Amino acid sequence: MAAVAVVGAGGALVAITAPFATGRSHDPGAVDKADPTGLATVARQDLSSQTQVSATLGYAGSYSVVNQAQGTITSLPAVGRVVSQGQILYRVDGAPVVLLYGTTPTYRSLAEDMVGRDVGQLNADLVALGDVTSTELSPTSDEFTYWTEVGVEKLQAALGVTENGTLALGQAVFEPTALRVTSVSAILGTAAQPGQSLVSATSTTRQVSIALDADQQSEVAVGDKVTITLPDNEITPGVVASVGTVAATGQNGGSPTITVLVNPTDPAATGDWDQAPVNVTITTGSVTDALVVPVDALLARSNGGYAVEVAGAAGVHHMVPVSLGLFDDADGLVQVTRTTLAAGQQIVVPEL
Repeated sequence: MAAVAVVGAGGALVAITAPFATGRSHDPGAVDKADPTGLATVARQDLSSQTQVSATLGYAGSYSVVNQAQGTITSLPAVGRVVSQGQILYRVDGAPVVLLYGTTPTYRSLAEDMVGRDVGQLNADLVALGDVTSTELSPTSDEFTYWTEVGVEKLQAALGVTENGTLALGQAVFEPTALRVTSVSAILGTAAQPGQSLVSATSTTRQVSIALDADQQSEVAVGDKVTITLPDNEITPGVVASVGTVAATGQNGGSPTITVLVNPTDPAATGDWDQAPVNVTITTGSVTDALVVPVDALLARSNGGYAVEVAGAAGVHHMVPVSLGLFDDADGLVQVTRTTLAAGQQIVVPEL
């Protein structure tokens, strides 16, 4: 929102100097013509309060694939490859390591009669992959049952490995989502060490990240609608998904910032850019059928409040007090309320 400040002393009215400075000053009942001025028309229209910020377009999430298999690394994914649930992520000693979905990392072999969160996510994956049905195996169960064993055997058959019904430690990697490989830190032919990070990745979900000045945090809220201007100047809509609460030091010692994440409404429209600079215009408020004037028409009164200079008949000008509502920084307009001002009246503004 625009900052409006009272400046100067000795005059009943002084011009607002930030951020739309005019340099005009007025004695009560007189008009100072020292600076060139023009006229603008008071209007009624819908008004939105907007903030435009720089941002980065990329993908949501950051993941590190941790290996638990032992042997020699014989296959690794290419950078840019997308690996989904049930697909092979890499190979050790020629044996496939499959990607499964879950937030609990692999830390043990899974076999019949075992219980735990890791078993629960395996059950959900087996149902999602179609290796068993939800009638045969509840996807919310955290018990390794006969039907879990059946599902694991079908998964192993699809992978071309021994069908023993036990998910050995290192045979699978659990990650929360499909992975888009961004870098590979391992080298083919070297030893695979348990606990070693082999691959870095993101999700496949498009997202825009904003490093917003911390003092603007109150101006943005989850659910705010935005427009994203892409590198090719195409515009696509989005919605604020999260607003950070912890400020971090800005780049090169700059002002503290918080992270604001935006989800594009039409992800396909954002193309394939990764870590690309974009501009985001955030709509922080709106009002319909508002009485609006240019921000630089506002004059601050020495006794408080604001006024505009109305150009009347026969060249007679007079001051009309106004109260301020919503600001539209993008178009330089402000809503005025509690005033006798009317749409269609001509008001004085500085000439550019």
